Amino acid sequence: MRTPPVNALPAPTIARSDSAGSGSASLSQLDVLESEAIHIIREVVAEFERPVLLFSGGKDSVVVLHLAAKAFWPGKVPFPLLHVDTGHNFPEVLEFRDETVARLGLRLEVASVQDYIDDGRLTERADGTRNPLQTLPLLDAITAGRHDAVFGGARRDEDKARAKERILSLRDEFGQWDPRNQRPELWNLYNGRHTVGQHVRAFPISNWTELNVWRYIEREGIALPPLYYAHEREVYRRDGMWRAVGPVSAPLASETVVSRTVRYRTVGDMSCTGAVDSDAASVQDVVREIAVSTITERGATRADDRISEAAMEDRKKDGYF
Repeated sequence: MRTPPVNALPAPTIARSDSAGSGSASLSQLDVLESEAIHIIREVVAEFERPVLLFSGGKDSVVVLHLAAKAFWPGKVPFPLLHVDTGHNFPEVLEFRDETVARLGLRLEVASVQDYIDDGRLTERADGTRNPLQTLPLLDAITAGRHDAVFGGARRDEDKARAKERILSLRDEFGQWDPRNQRPELWNLYNGRHTVGQHVRAFPISNWTELNVWRYIEREGIALPPLYYAHEREVYRRDGMWRAVGPVSAPLASETVVSRTVRYRTVGDMSCTGAVDSDAASVQDVVREIAVSTITERGATRADDRISEAAMEDRKKDGYF
């Protein structure tokens, strides 16, 4: 019997698959990944005083929250959630975020990029993209909340910079990351030592792939924002991607608006996230689609990662998630 969706916060169980002809039970790949992730979450909560989970309502952060709920059931998740709201988020995702937080009875901290633009601490970019502006509000929120550990849903197959990072990643007093100065993680031993002012980013699903995430969503029956599944939407073509028509994502005079059946592989800002042509209307359809994909979701649909070859690494060095 497998655990029902995190929405219901059920008693956790571990699913096992029988080895062919042996009659003995063995852990499946998803069981191993789940067990590792839960171990990391429990280790961080045991070792740090004020952890927080970055939660945007996207599939990876939803999966990490589901794992945290299983890790501490029947108790509540023992740390708050944090979202850096750029003001360009998809409305459907924000609605899902708020519904999830209310359902689980958790506390949500929101850092607003718009507030920083309004009072002059940040300046709007010429290209309209706000993802690179998240760093300062994120670091300020971590400092204000005195968070010494920050859970994230990064996976190593997303981007080359993600693949360079450890599961527990130290950030210095300025929130910066040095890819040349990282701690070894041998035999699943994680070093969380840090001094005053420093903090650690913790990535429980580092060893997962996009396909692992979707197969886990399928197995656990995890709810997601509807954007992840095929739907009809008005879009226009820019930089080889389908952009949604919206208040922060308007087409140029030379760009033609069409209605297409699309879905989103990642749900970043409307101003920099593209949709893909798809008729995958169910989680099973998405699993089949991802299984044959040859490009990561960020490479396929995130314009902000195309700013330069090392766009993600440069942002991470400065303190970005």
